[in-house]
Amino acid sequence: MNFVFISPNYPFINYKYCQALAARGIKVFGVGDTPFDNLDERLKKALTDYYFVGDLNNLSSQIAAIAYFQDKYGKIDYIESNNEWWLEEDARLREKFGVTTGFLPADMAHIKAKSAMKEFFQKGGAKTMRYLVVAGPQDKEKAKDFVKEVGFPIFAKPNVGVGAGDSHALRDQKDFDAFFERNLPEPYILEEFLEGSIVGFDGVCDSKGNVVFATSDHFPTPIDILVNEGLDHYYVDIPFELEMDDIDAKEFEKVGRQVVKAFGISKRVFHIEFFVLSKDKKGLGKKGDFVALECNMRAPGGYTPDLMDYGNSVSIYEVYADVIAYDENRQNMKLPKFYAVASHRKNSLSYAHTLDDIYVRYGYAIKMSGRYPKHIAEVMGDVYIYAAFKTMDDALEFDQYVRAKAN
Repeated sequence: MNFVFISPNYPFINYKYCQALAARGIKVFGVGDTPFDNLDERLKKALTDYYFVGDLNNLSSQIAAIAYFQDKYGKIDYIESNNEWWLEEDARLREKFGVTTGFLPADMAHIKAKSAMKEFFQKGGAKTMRYLVVAGPQDKEKAKDFVKEVGFPIFAKPNVGVGAGDSHALRDQKDFDAFFERNLPEPYILEEFLEGSIVGFDGVCDSKGNVVFATSDHFPTPIDILVNEGLDHYYVDIPFELEMDDIDAKEFEKVGRQVVKAFGISKRVFHIEFFVLSKDKKGLGKKGDFVALECNMRAPGGYTPDLMDYGNSVSIYEVYADVIAYDENRQNMKLPKFYAVASHRKNSLSYAHTLDDIYVRYGYAIKMSGRYPKHIAEVMGDVYIYAAFKTMDDALEFDQYVRAKAN
């Protein structure tokens, strides 16, 4: 089997997918914008061949790379990046080389545009927020009517976008007027504002959209607030076998699996975000209900896949490779489950306890720690510490100790 991995060196953890694929006898070919000699040694060993391109935004360079692999090794079976940024380019490359094991350009509308996702969430049985797509000042009157319907605040973000870039709340008429004074670089989606937290339905599915591994990641502080207010934070991976106090786990898993099917996701890692209401919302739901936010055709950001592994005592990279090689999950899913917590600290804040203090007290539970690279640190925080516990109370106590502020 011939598998082309676009950007196998970024994000950094992609080398783990390549290792797992290679371990199953799959030939993994990398196309990246880093010279081969500068790649991580583990990635080098996992790759059968590598093609350096100066710019991954140059589609013709990627076409040349894949043509090279095809001429040398035969028909290409998979072209994947597992990265939202390259999703559209991946689809074009598949179409160009007759690769049918993934999304094609015709599929892009409903998996890239947040407005188009609404229909597919509804098909999966999920509630969705009321919304309006605007292109600029010319749509201000329509937006006024939308505000009359849902009230302030409303939430604005690019209709097609990755992460929380340029996402913010319009809390009053002043914010609203300022927003519509801008010449928007692209269409934006306006949605009714919800109070609550984010919970991700995350995992891997097979060729028929059956979820073969699922877990939930709980983000008490929405990412847009972290970006805009510079806060530190924590989040927790909670396997579905464990108790959850913020959501109906059984119903959430049921709807999550239905949504994966509705979107037509096949042999992919996915990250599907829902809002959990912290108070009743007229016309939408009651406190504790979950509402669809967006569907991402990739794993959650940062090193969250590793956090998911610690919570579930399994490797999502191995599960993904099993699906590619065998169309099933061959990992042992009956191993112990834990509340895996990711606690983050920022250089701009002063903390009561040193990292040495944390390791002395919690070394038995800590799984990994370090400093995020700059592009991740701007959102997630500078220092991360991942740990796993048998109870949620212990996980929260750990986080409180890690992020306790100096007087």
